[in-house]
Amino acid sequence: MPTLFSASGRRFAPSWPITVLVVVLFVAFIGLGRWQWHRGEAKQATWAEYERDQPPARVADSELDQIGRFTRVSLDGHFAPDHQFLLDNRSHAGQPGYEVLTPFILGSGRAVLVNRGWVPFTGYRDHLPDVSLADTSARTLSGRIEELPAPGLASGRAPPSGDAVWPKLTSFPSHEELEAALGLKTTRRLLLLDPKLPDGYVREWTPPGLPPDRHFSYAIQWWGFALVLLVLYFGLNFRKVS
Repeated sequence: MPTLFSASGRRFAPSWPITVLVVVLFVAFIGLGRWQWHRGEAKQATWAEYERDQPPARVADSELDQIGRFTRVSLDGHFAPDHQFLLDNRSHAGQPGYEVLTPFILGSGRAVLVNRGWVPFTGYRDHLPDVSLADTSARTLSGRIEELPAPGLASGRAPPSGDAVWPKLTSFPSHEELEAALGLKTTRRLLLLDPKLPDGYVREWTPPGLPPDRHFSYAIQWWGFALVLLVLYFGLNFRKVS
């Protein structure tokens, strides 16, 4: 590549292949930074909506699978604690444990699985935590509508066993697998039990995925890579004139 300019006994003459590579990488780094920044803004809006103090809405049983995710709702019914699930591979503050899903029978006879929160791993796979619930009287629950957790890999799935032992341990089950194990019609969505209500465990609910600040920091890192790339490009291609 011919000399582009020279000054103070130095000349700037990078090769064409290096220049093309730097331009491609620079554009990619800027684009990735913009993508992460936009994701952070979208996640910030989601978290703001999630944290907004909204009263629970009274909804019909048939609406639970159609209303917006994270919507706070209020439901009438009673718990059926004899048939509960323990979602495996759920951690809290870096500690392994389970999330407890308990059927809540609605007025229509249909059930919604209520996530009553996280309990720690007992240290033994054959000794599950005691999640029994004595009070099965009619009550009103409030909480947020949520989807079943999805695995990153299919190999992480473990459907509930077909034996008569309860509670059943399962990992990333499908709605159909849970419904078949219960022998009840259930909604496709879960209810995340409000933290202030009784009969629950650790419930520090947050939207899934990375927090907004993490996306913003990733964006700044990508833009930093772009800046470093330019500094190296110009710094390494200024050479002394011999």
